[in-house]
Amino acid sequence: MYHYTESGLKNVWLTNGFKIKKIDGEQAVAISDADVLHQVIGRALAAKPYLTGLELRYLRKEIGLSQKRLADLLGSTEQTVSLWERRGRMPKGYDRLVRLLYLEQIDGNVKIQEIIHRLIELDSRENEKLIFSDTRSGWRQAA
Repeated sequence: MYHYTESGLKNVWLTNGFKIKKIDGEQAVAISDADVLHQVIGRALAAKPYLTGLELRYLRKEIGLSQKRLADLLGSTEQTVSLWERRGRMPKGYDRLVRLLYLEQIDGNVKIQEIIHRLIELDSRENEKLIFSDTRSGWRQAA
């Protein structure tokens, strides 16, 4: 078995699908279909009861988000995401949302991120007036 620490995780082992070669006297490992392997690892992490800090970092990087960008999506701060990644666990609601964002991204459906972006835009308009009219067909929000 091969201990696949190159993933950034300490608990990933491969039974096959790799070749160890000597190049210039150094050992090098070639992984077959590494992109698919990373998706399989990500799905396994998303199915766990909770994410460790290293697993959070793995999923965040796999979907191409910086700590700042993930913090923006979660309504948190870059420092908080950094702390979660260094120290381990994050609050359960955030943990679930990160898994959801990961699964959505790898399945090619980005509706959840779009909804979150719309909510972030709405947050900036928190003091906007809400105006309603009573019409023949009932109450409606006025344009």
